[in-house]
Amino acid sequence: MFLGSFKYSIDSKSRISIPARMRKFVNPEANDTFVLTRGTVECIIIYPMDHWKALVSSKLDKLNPFDPKDAKFLRMFLHEASEDKFDTQSRLTIPKNLISFAGIDKEVLIIGVNQFIEVWNPEKYEAYLKSNDEPYIEIAKEVMNI
Repeated sequence: MFLGSFKYSIDSKSRISIPARMRKFVNPEANDTFVLTRGTVECIIIYPMDHWKALVSSKLDKLNPFDPKDAKFLRMFLHEASEDKFDTQSRLTIPKNLISFAGIDKEVLIIGVNQFIEVWNPEKYEAYLKSNDEPYIEIAKEVMNI
């Protein structure tokens, strides 16, 4: 399980370091390989390969490519996706199109979200949190059925 948040810099070659506290949760089955794609909001999602394969088999393979909405989602979700592998310093290279999509400049906020990692422009993340008027406790009650 990925959890926590960390602020890092993105280098001139568009590489980010994945925090050691998160790297320990990457299963050996992932073979240090990841799929990076756009989030449903202005962020980048990083899936370890084992979780990506599980997502593909449990959700994406079940979508109907002849259904217009399913097909559009598949195109939008996958057309900017790319695969990368840790370099010797446990860094991943973020494609320029994803950097542009997320509005990332020099700093990134890396957030663990259970089975995947999100990469945000820190200011955009703060704006995202502030844009939701619903208090955390109300969201928690609804989502967790409390």
